[in-house]
Amino acid sequence: MITISQIKSLAAAITLTASILTATPVAAQSTNEAQSAASLSVVMEFLANTAPDKVEAAAQRLAAPDATYVSLNFDNPELKKILPWTGTNKGPKAFSSLFMQVSDYWKIEDFTISTKIASGEDVAIFGKFTYRSVAVDQVFTSPFSIHAKVRDGKMTDFQFMEDTYASASSFRQSGSWTVKTSMNAAPFTVGAD
Repeated sequence: MITISQIKSLAAAITLTASILTATPVAAQSTNEAQSAASLSVVMEFLANTAPDKVEAAAQRLAAPDATYVSLNFDNPELKKILPWTGTNKGPKAFSSLFMQVSDYWKIEDFTISTKIASGEDVAIFGKFTYRSVAVDQVFTSPFSIHAKVRDGKMTDFQFMEDTYASASSFRQSGSWTVKTSMNAAPFTVGAD
């Protein structure tokens, strides 16, 4: 038969074990939450300072010297003729020159962030923007997504994705494509005048 004293000792041992088991995840969770918040803060600070008169200082302050910026694709020479900042570029200058060129090509009418997610060094941001091309006055709206990595208070990786068909089309003056999408589909024309 178990005595009341033994039950109290067993209950104390269970309580002690439970507190040891829960203390580690809480501490780890607090560290991860702090790192997540710090990572998100760095990326949001950069996005808040992308105006031409602020972006160079922000990139120097917030991007690591060897940071990688992937804009729209890894390497597409044809798209690069239309959007020269596309592809994979390195260093803070990649961040600042991109946003400075964007301001030469489009007037930003709207840039809305709908979702921000951070987990440790990883940050994901989603939203939409509306731009008006300066040269031909074409307006388009695109969803966007950003995946960034932040280490020691600096962005080390940054990938920006958007609807490149819509953004490149905002410079279109004339012309069309004949497209065949599958073996079973008839060719059709896009971008017709």
